[in-house]
Amino acid sequence: MPMNLEIITAERSVYSGEVDMVIAPGLDGQLGILPKHAPLMTVLKPGELTVKKSGEEDMYVAVSGGFMEVIGNRVSVLADACERSDEIDEARAEQAMQRAQERLAQRGSDMELERAMSSLQRAQIRVNLVRRRRPRTGGQPPIGS
Repeated sequence: MPMNLEIITAERSVYSGEVDMVIAPGLDGQLGILPKHAPLMTVLKPGELTVKKSGEEDMYVAVSGGFMEVIGNRVSVLADACERSDEIDEARAEQAMQRAQERLAQRGSDMELERAMSSLQRAQIRVNLVRRRRPRTGGQPPIGS
């Protein structure tokens, strides 16, 4: 029995549909949500959100923080910002990471430092996600193939 998942940001709906499992980056670690999960409201930290649906390839989403609510058989993710792994431009993400590293090296005010560290973390999540989830050539077929 699947559950309903909705992932939204202020700008758009990223995903809406039935899924079998959601793995989200909670403040205290990864949270695995299955159908009929107990009610839950939690803050999400920047990281990787995984969506599992039987018979389909897993979907991976880079989130930069937000909230997750589980009520009944419905999971709602209200993300500050997020991108599906297939939407991430690896070269742009690497450039953003380099710019953030350069701003960190300049050691400006505390506020500038905090913003640069936040930008670096978001960029690293995006780069790591797209590199890990890139289709592999040759070797073993993906699980479920």
